[in-house]
Amino acid sequence: MLTIGAFAKASRLSPKALRLYDELDLLRPARVDPDTGYRYYAAAQLERARLVAWLRRLGMPLAEIRRVCLLHDRDPSAAAREIRAFWARVEAETAVRRDLAAFLVDHLTTGPDGPGKDTAMLELRYSAHSDTGRVRPANQDTAYAGTRLLAVADGFGPAGAPASSAAVEALRFLDTDEVPAGGVLDILEDAVRGAEQAVRDVADGSGDVGTTLTALLWTGSRLALVHIGDSRAYLLRDGELFRITHDHTMVQSMVDEGRLTPEEAASHPQRALLLKALTSGSPAAPDLRLHDARPGDRYLLCSDGLSGVVPDTRVRQLLATPASPDETVRALVEAANTAGGPDNVSCVVADVVEA
Repeated sequence: MLTIGAFAKASRLSPKALRLYDELDLLRPARVDPDTGYRYYAAAQLERARLVAWLRRLGMPLAEIRRVCLLHDRDPSAAAREIRAFWARVEAETAVRRDLAAFLVDHLTTGPDGPGKDTAMLELRYSAHSDTGRVRPANQDTAYAGTRLLAVADGFGPAGAPASSAAVEALRFLDTDEVPAGGVLDILEDAVRGAEQAVRDVADGSGDVGTTLTALLWTGSRLALVHIGDSRAYLLRDGELFRITHDHTMVQSMVDEGRLTPEEAASHPQRALLLKALTSGSPAAPDLRLHDARPGDRYLLCSDGLSGVVPDTRVRQLLATPASPDETVRALVEAANTAGGPDNVSCVVADVVEA
C-alpha cells in the first residue's frame, strides 16, 4: 500500500486533488485508517489516477472525467469514443475563438476600412415568439427582435412579467441608435445598468422579483452579447451548435465543480435556483462578450422553457433546417409544448445574411 504522499508523487496528482477525487467518487483510496483518517492507495490504482491526470490536462471537466472512468471500467473503446467526442467539441469551440482572434488582429492592424477588407454588407433576418406554455397561468417572459437588438428575458416573482418587460424595454433604444463598433460592450453594459434600475422600479422594494436577460446587439459585423441568469444564447455555424452563454445557476456551478453530472443537474430539485439575475437587490455583473459574425450563422436566444425540456440535439435539428426564422421560432416553441410545456417559452432566431 502507498501513502497518499507516495501515491501523489507516483501519479503526479497533488494530495489536495486526490482528496477532491475521493469526495467526488472518482478515485477512492484502497483503505482509510479508521483512527487517523489517513488514506492509502494500492499500486493497481495508478492507472486510474494517471487517466484522471491526463484528462485533467486535456481540460475535461470533472463530471465528464467521471463518465469516462466509468466507461473505461466497462468498455475502454467506449471511453475512447467519449474522449474523441470531447476533443471534437474543444476543436470546434477553439476554431470559433481562433476566427475571432484573427478578425481582431486584422481589425487592429489595418482598421475597419483597411485594404483587403471584405466589403460584403451583412444584416440580420430575425423573428421572435413567446408562448405561455401548457401549465403556467400567465406569461412572464419577454422576447424581442429588431434590426440591431435581440433579447429574451424570463421574469420571476409576483411582478415577473413587468420585470422582464421593463428590462427589455430599457434596451430598446439600442435598436434605433447607431452603435459604434469600438465601444459596443461599454454601451451595452451601461444599458444593462438602466435595465437593472427599471427592474428595481417595478419591484418597488419587493426582494423576490427579478428577471434573467440575454441579449445580442448587432454592429454590422459583430454581435455583442450580454447575459445574466439562465436564459441562453446558441450559435449554429456550419451545422454545429454551440452554446455561447453559461447558466448562472446553483446546479451549473455544481456541474462546473464536478459535483453533479449534466444528467443529474437536469433533474435536480434546485435546477431553477439562480445565482445571478436582475433584481431589486445588489447589482450583479453580467457576462459581456463580442462575437464575429459570418454569413450563414444562425443565432438562437431562448428562455429555459425551451432549454429545460428540449434537448440540444433536437434544438440543433430544428435550427439546421432551411426554414425561415419565423417558421423556426414557432417550431421550437411547438417542440417545447409537445414536451409538456411546463414553463413559459420564448425564442428569438436571427440569421446573418449578406445584404
